[in-house]
Formats: sequence, C-alpha cells, structure tokens
Amino acid sequence: MIKKYKKGDEVIVKVGKDKGKIGKISKVITSSEKVIISGVNVSKKHQKPSQESKGGIIDKEMPIHISNILAYDTKSKKSSKVGFKIEEGKKVRILKSSGEKY
Repeated sequence: MIKKYKKGDEVIVKVGKDKGKIGKISKVITSSEKVIISGVNVSKKHQKPSQESKGGIIDKEMPIHISNILAYDTKSKKSSKVGFKIEEGKKVRILKSSGEKY
C-alpha cells in the first residue's frame, strides 16, 4: 500500500476535467488506491427519498486515483512529489521540490 497521502493533505489535480484544482483530502481508499478530495470531481446523483433524507438531485464527490494527484506546496504555490526521509529513527514525509516536511 502507498502511504504518501493522508487525510487532510492539500493536493492539486494534474489530469482530467478538474485539472489544476486544489483541495484537501477528505477520505483515502487504500484498497483501490483512490482518494476523495473536497470540492473536486463532483457529479450529480439522483437520490431516492427515504426516512432519513428528502431525496432529489445531490452533488457527490467521486474518488480520484492517487496517480492523478500531486502534493501542493502552499509556500511556493507549486506541486511537488512526496518522498521519504529518516530523521531521528522515524520515517518522515517530505516534499521533493523544497525538502520541507509535508
């Protein structure tokens, strides 16, 4: 399993209809290596009425494969790959472009 991205990370979409959009990861699906990003890859879903919900057409965020996103560096406002470095006996995620902790 790839552990490069975690919930709450800020990422940028690099391909597809939402190319260039920036958002935070709201859910990671490790079994299929996909992530759900808030406000990105939104589609319409027809919801049937139930006791809990009224029904109608709702907006739903769909998953995106991990290979189609990159980490977003907020300081330099650029995308970057995620790498790993061992500091004080612990494995730490870093941004490869700047070398800062992610």
